[in-house]
Amino acid sequence: MRINLQNTGKSRITINHIIGIVTITLMSIICHGQPKIENTGGVEQPRIVNIVNFIRLLEPRYNSRITEEILYQTVVSQLDLMKKYRVGGTFLLQYDALMDSRYQKLLKELPAEYEVGAWWEIPQPLVEKAGLKWRGRYSWDWHANVGFSIGYTPNEREKLVDIYFEDFKKIFGYYPKSVGSWFIDEVTLNHMYEKYGIIASCNCRDQIGTDGYTIWGGYWNQGYYPSQVNSYMPAQNSENQIPVPIFRMLGSDPVRQYDDGIGKLKQGVITLEPVYKNGGGDSAWVNWYFNEFVEGPCINYAYVQSGQENSFTWAKMEKGFTIQIPLIAKLRGEGKIKVKTLAESGAWFKKNFKVTPPTSLTALGKFANDDRKTVWFNSRFYRTNIIWEKGSLRFRDIHLFDEKLQSDYLNKNNELTTCNYYTLPFVDGKSWSDSNHYAGLYLKSILNGKEVLLEGGMPIVNDTREGTLKILWPLKNAEGVFLIEMNEREIKMKLESKLLIDWFLEFEVSERFDLPIKNMNENRIECKLKEHVYNVYIKNGSYSTSEKRGYYKLLPEKEGLIIDLSIR
Repeated sequence: MRINLQNTGKSRITINHIIGIVTITLMSIICHGQPKIENTGGVEQPRIVNIVNFIRLLEPRYNSRITEEILYQTVVSQLDLMKKYRVGGTFLLQYDALMDSRYQKLLKELPAEYEVGAWWEIPQPLVEKAGLKWRGRYSWDWHANVGFSIGYTPNEREKLVDIYFEDFKKIFGYYPKSVGSWFIDEVTLNHMYEKYGIIASCNCRDQIGTDGYTIWGGYWNQGYYPSQVNSYMPAQNSENQIPVPIFRMLGSDPVRQYDDGIGKLKQGVITLEPVYKNGGGDSAWVNWYFNEFVEGPCINYAYVQSGQENSFTWAKMEKGFTIQIPLIAKLRGEGKIKVKTLAESGAWFKKNFKVTPPTSLTALGKFANDDRKTVWFNSRFYRTNIIWEKGSLRFRDIHLFDEKLQSDYLNKNNELTTCNYYTLPFVDGKSWSDSNHYAGLYLKSILNGKEVLLEGGMPIVNDTREGTLKILWPLKNAEGVFLIEMNEREIKMKLESKLLIDWFLEFEVSERFDLPIKNMNENRIECKLKEHVYNVYIKNGSYSTSEKRGYYKLLPEKEGLIIDLSIR
């Protein structure tokens, strides 16, 4: 059964809706232990896993405790375990490791299910071979203005690429097809594509402040085609994109990573990385994550990257690695996931999508004592996140994408040890929250003359219609359902109830934050970040302001509420 979210013009729920809700909920609980609608649309929605291990020659952050030999043996151990369970993967080499004979010998004769590519951090040997002055504290320096391409002028970036790729070909006999980095600029990426034909890239998950790198507001998971003027920003049109998909790395906890470190300058790490005890190194968490990954409704495909850089050493990652690799092999054997190299994922992506597709990620199952639930939705126009907590619903995040917004590093090099990649915020529940209040759009109503949060049960998610995610949320205090439909351009909402419910979304935020919202005119909310103006359009609805700074309401009309996030 599919749930129809088309507008009917009625404000009351029908008996067919009630029967459908009960039937779907009971069947889902019986079959899966949690309410969810299986995909019945006949469209393949593969769950793709990349195992990506990137390799540095040395690790100067820990003095002499981590030697080059320890780092090398870490890679040997990773490869041995992967071979044992017959799972392929991708090894990405930083330039200094590329030029080391041990790694060359180890990786030259890998079986076909393995790939060797480039890890794009910039060490001293590469810089000096390009005739440039090394400015680092060590021969590899993680500061953003030294160890990454944005620290160099556009011409210098292309020179660095040419040297790496030619040396790689001399060693392996071909140019690398995949290039990864915590962040890789658009000039470098486009040069690698146009001159050397790379077909895939990967960059860091969203984070705030970690290692001095703030990367926030982007296409939250899976992959996207970047704008020609901003590699962190998805393009909206094929003519303005670099035709190399960038996949987001590290498998962030979809519920907990976002809020981690609220009120602090940087976040902690709750990801699939094997070294982290509250993430990829914990068996219970890993099994929870992969269960949500495999069973959760998704649009088009699901994606996650496993693996670890050798800098952490085998002693620290062994436990997590030995939890994850056998599980990945088991799930592959059961036909629940596809294990691909990064290049294979890029080739598959380009074959199936001419522009960045809409995707989703859901986590509805309880982990430990935390029963929060979440849905992420991404498209080439925006991303959004909904979280259910203590029976209520909140839009925790809405960021817009604009292919015309240039990167801060497009035409000049970064002179700071830190960096900042960003998109266009409309709701930012992380950056605009503090320990006293979580920012977001809260679903509320007027009941018995009082403004209250609407409360509900387990959300039911439907992914059967191509490019669209539908959510049905059974309500407790309104005797009905709240319906959400997200497509690549719009978010549509409607409440159907036996009662006449006066509902709305209210944006709440601490008064101390300076918001980008500047004007509200008719159905348009005008925002400005730095010098860039962008708009959110309210269709089939209106807004009202509040005396309290930063607060406003989005009010539905009879047919519901539609937020258009695609008009630039």
